[in-house]
Amino acid sequence: MTTTVSRPEAAEPSAAAPNPRRWLALTIIAIAQLMVVLDATIVNIALPKMQVDLGITNAERQWVLTAYTLTFGGLLLLGGRIADYWGRKRTFIAGAIGFAAASALGGLAWDGLSLFAARGLQGAFGALLAPAGLALLTVLFTDAKERAKAFAVYGAIAGGGAAVGLLLGGVLTEYADWRWCLLVNIPIAVIAIVLAVPFVPESKAEGNTRYDIPGAIAVTLGLVALVYGLTKAAEPEHGWDSPEALAYMGGGVVLLAVFVIIQKFSKNPLLPLRILLDRNRGGAYVSSTLTGAGLMGAFFFLTFYFQGVLGYTPIEAGLASLPISAGVFISAGVASQLLPKLGAKPLMIAGAVLAAGAMFFLTQIGVTTGYASHVLPGALVLGLGLGFTFVPLSSLALVGVPQHDAGAASATLNATQQVGGSLGAALLSTFALNATTDYAAENLKPGMDPQLAGLVQAEAAVHGFTVAFAWGGALLTVSAIVIAILIKVRKSDLPTEGAVHVG
Repeated sequence: MTTTVSRPEAAEPSAAAPNPRRWLALTIIAIAQLMVVLDATIVNIALPKMQVDLGITNAERQWVLTAYTLTFGGLLLLGGRIADYWGRKRTFIAGAIGFAAASALGGLAWDGLSLFAARGLQGAFGALLAPAGLALLTVLFTDAKERAKAFAVYGAIAGGGAAVGLLLGGVLTEYADWRWCLLVNIPIAVIAIVLAVPFVPESKAEGNTRYDIPGAIAVTLGLVALVYGLTKAAEPEHGWDSPEALAYMGGGVVLLAVFVIIQKFSKNPLLPLRILLDRNRGGAYVSSTLTGAGLMGAFFFLTFYFQGVLGYTPIEAGLASLPISAGVFISAGVASQLLPKLGAKPLMIAGAVLAAGAMFFLTQIGVTTGYASHVLPGALVLGLGLGFTFVPLSSLALVGVPQHDAGAASATLNATQQVGGSLGAALLSTFALNATTDYAAENLKPGMDPQLAGLVQAEAAVHGFTVAFAWGGALLTVSAIVIAILIKVRKSDLPTEGAVHVG
């Protein structure tokens, strides 16, 4: 999955000599960041095997992804505050220990619920680990040129980790066991922790150290309730109009409204509302949410199409997903060069239109269609579109932000992408499963030849996937419209420093 890495607010600037171990510290922090990024994609390829082994239903399977992204995105802002005031090194180590423990729980999962709980804990500890690592880099590298190099290395790890996760997930699932897609985090975390203790320096921010715990609880529970309601809507025995689904979705909306109220009146808000009310930043966050939803849907459903319909092995499925990452790398490099010349808006509109077109192209897949003709072009163009969208987003989120709000503005951008992915996976799964159920009900007849019945079931599954792609394309189209209407920033307004753009 594409990761947009934004620099946190610079903490206490230091005129002291640079830390002599700063490059070693960068290596240690990058190792831990690789673990967090890997976990966003490594389980994608293992999903079909996980589902079979643990008896997870089609309606529930998206929780393998959303349990992670929801807690990660929902707690990211709080994690940054905890790191600043509790101690960045201490938070970094605690996050790595917790992440390893949660990974062990996931690797030993005995049913779907235990796996979902482990993934949620991974996301929570990742929300401590990731902002602590970024803040440490900001403090360690005080020279502007050195800081740019450090964040470029960090960004390359973040961007490349998504592609590595797809391949590693395929290798581990095919030649070892899907459980190793989670257990592999343990040795990585141990290396990072053992090296961090002697070589990474501690630092803290001064000032008010109160945390917005009520806000963090309200936003996380609200998002979980909303996604759970969507999951219930996907189950045949419930549906969109069931009291249970409506109650959870309604409760989620109420909790999110409570979160907004808390932010309005809190003296130490998790997300100052002034950050959201700026026209350009608000547009950037909405676009990030919608784009995250479309991206998650593409990876999620292509995985099941490759392995469940085309019969690919896990490694083949991982390789087949790489063109998306390749497209992102290509367009991210081009967009970085074009951004100062063209500004954010033209690139973002072009990116959203390309990504939407790719999703609509993928609706043409079938049970017997070929990869080269019906998947490869769409996957590559989708990656190109995402790169053109995400690169300007990270600069746009920092336009006109006061220094004391820069950390929150950057973290909010990352959080919206994660939350968008969570909601997108849940919403598109609901549409897909309902479409699959309806197709099967219309075309499966009593006493049908088993071979023909198997074909109809495969066609029903593919029909569900194409419906999800169509809705993903619609979300990305809405993103293009939002960009066109709300984004008014000029190219001269874009910050030259403050964000790292990762494909």
